[in-house]
Amino acid sequence: MVSILTALRRIGRGTLSRLFEAGFFVSLMSWDFTLAIINIFTFKRKIGQVTPKGKPGEGGVWPEYIPPREGDSRCSCPALNAMANHGIIPRDGRNISFKEISGQIRSTYNFAPSFCLYVPRFIAHILNRSYGSGHFDLADIDVHNGIEHDASLVRRDTFHQIHQGFPDGGLVAALLKSATGPPPKKDTLPASQGHLPPNESPYFNVAAHVSKATTDFDMNRTLTPADLSRRLGERRRESKASNGQYSQDTGHKMFGSSNGSTLLTIFGGRLHDIHTFLTEERLPEGWESRVRDQMGLTLFAFNRTAIRVELGIEEEVNQPLHLM
Repeated sequence: MVSILTALRRIGRGTLSRLFEAGFFVSLMSWDFTLAIINIFTFKRKIGQVTPKGKPGEGGVWPEYIPPREGDSRCSCPALNAMANHGIIPRDGRNISFKEISGQIRSTYNFAPSFCLYVPRFIAHILNRSYGSGHFDLADIDVHNGIEHDASLVRRDTFHQIHQGFPDGGLVAALLKSATGPPPKKDTLPASQGHLPPNESPYFNVAAHVSKATTDFDMNRTLTPADLSRRLGERRRESKASNGQYSQDTGHKMFGSSNGSTLLTIFGGRLHDIHTFLTEERLPEGWESRVRDQMGLTLFAFNRTAIRVELGIEEEVNQPLHLM
C-alpha cells in the first residue's frame, strides 16, 4: 500500500510540474512577444543613454576592472565573468542570487526582462536549485552539458581543459580572424582600444597570444552571421576529431549558436569591442549595449539571429547520416 501511495505521489508531482512548466513557458513567450511588439512601436534609446541612469555603466563609465584573484570563481560565460570583473556582481563570483542577477544582466547588456528571467531560471533548474531563493558560484554553472558544452567558440572542451573559467587565446584569435564583415558604421561611441594587461593578470597569456596572432589582421571590420556559422562548423569538426568524449545534442548546438549570436546583437559584431570582451572579459571604456530597443533584446528577436546562425552551419549536413 505504501509503495502504491508513493508511486501516485510521484506521478502527481511529475504531472503538476510538467503542467506548471508548460503554463510558465506559454506565459513567458506571450510576455516576450508583447515586448517585441512594443519595441517595434517605440523610439530606440539614444546612443550614449542605453544603460539606465544610476546603473553601473551609465554613460559608458563602468566600475573598476579587476581581474580575478586566486580563489575567485569564474565560468565559461564571458558575459557573467565580465560582470564579476567589474564588480557588478560579487567580484569573487560566489554566492550570487539567481533572482537578483536577472536585473543586473538587464541593465548591463539590455536584454529584455523576459530573457533575463528565462536564462537564470534555466540555470537554477539545471543545478536543481530555486530561482526565487537560490544562490550559486559562477563555476557551478559549468556542469558539463548543462550550459557548458563541447565545441565552444572560445573555450577548449572539458576533455582537454577541466576548468572553464578562462578563454583560450588560440580560439579567440581564430574567431576574430574569421570576421569578413565591413567596417562598422560610425557612431558617437569610441572604438575599444586593445592593449596587453599586466603580466600578473591571469588574462595576460591569452591577450599576448591573441595580439601575436592578429598582428597583421585588420580589426576594423565586423563579424557576420555567416562568419559565425562557418567558425562554429569548424569548431565542431575540430572537437569531434580531438575529443574522444565529444557530445552535442540539438539543445547544446543551439546554445553554441546563441552564445555566438550575443556577439552579433549586444556587441553589434564590432571586432574592437569583441576583442576586449573575449580576451580580457572586460567591458570596454565608453561601451554600451548595441541593442537600443526600449524593452531590450527579446527572446523572439534573439532566436531569429541564433536560428539563422545554426541553420547556416554546413557541418550539420555534410557529415554522414547515421540512421541506425
